[in-house]
Amino acid sequence: MPWTKIYGNKADFEKAGGAGAGLRGLTYREALHEAASQLLESDQNVFVMGEGVDDGGGVFGSTLNLHKRFGSDRVMDTPLAENALTGIAIGAAASGMRPILVHMRIDFMPLTMDQIINHAAKWSYMFGGAVSVPLTIRSIIGRGWGSAAQHSQSLQSLFANIPGLKVVMPSTPYDAKGLLRASVYDGNPVMFIEHRWLYEHMGHVPIEPYTVPIGKSITRRNGKDVTIAAVSQMVFEAMQAAELLAADGIDCEVIDLRTIRPLDSDAVIESVTKTGALIVADTGWASCGIGAELAARLVERAHGALKAPLKRINFADCPTPASPALEKAYYPDRHTIAAAVRETFELKRSNG
Repeated sequence: MPWTKIYGNKADFEKAGGAGAGLRGLTYREALHEAASQLLESDQNVFVMGEGVDDGGGVFGSTLNLHKRFGSDRVMDTPLAENALTGIAIGAAASGMRPILVHMRIDFMPLTMDQIINHAAKWSYMFGGAVSVPLTIRSIIGRGWGSAAQHSQSLQSLFANIPGLKVVMPSTPYDAKGLLRASVYDGNPVMFIEHRWLYEHMGHVPIEPYTVPIGKSITRRNGKDVTIAAVSQMVFEAMQAAELLAADGIDCEVIDLRTIRPLDSDAVIESVTKTGALIVADTGWASCGIGAELAARLVERAHGALKAPLKRINFADCPTPASPALEKAYYPDRHTIAAAVRETFELKRSNG
């Protein structure tokens, strides 16, 4: 499927051939905007609320001018009251609405934890399935310059630990549109986590509404030597690393997890059974993270598959620095991944 390819920006997309016959290109932000627009147009139970959804920036362009088209009762700006707003959205969802609640930065979602953990995630269970909470919570990770310790955290592992919640992290425009629609109609509360660095990425996106299955990964690149399981922005870095490594004769398989709860460990284990090596690239910290969970499942189910130790690519285990020089050292990228793959590949080869 050509629309699963990832392009870093419009120039890269056009250099690769652009839209082509019968296809069209959208940026990640445009794909989110189109998904929300189509949902609002087709379903009166859908509404969007959150900080800045009707301002000039429109949540990095993803909600731009939706309030002008659908009105302020369907696309509503809200005050800085994260816990209260989440409670309102949960009540609306339990009453039959399908709210898309935008919490601009995930850093401040700990203010909502009582509402999300003790209410949204629990009500269906507590009431024997008689109540559903079809709430989609959009939130943003990643940084601009100087975002530092309080505006650039990746807290997805906190939410992935909670039964009753689903956590999705699309990496492409195609998946951003399809997973947003799937989240709204899932029937459960879904954390929809976007990386700020992805908004300019471009890819093929069909104009018609569609869904991408929650809980199902996708293989972005087939390979035989080393498996790289990645999520969000790190999928793009993994794909770039795989191109660098191909020049050295190392053939990487890249799996885009897309969802971290439920986590498609079956696909990763199947790939590792073939390659014998695994690198997990995440946008957060290593301790108690996605890589740790995948490592545990691999040991439980296929402990003999690895021919070299598993490696995890993560943030350094400290708060995010503000200095550009320290940021450069702090954030892993394609070169970090490539170095880990080379070391793993050599260990695998030496182990026979």
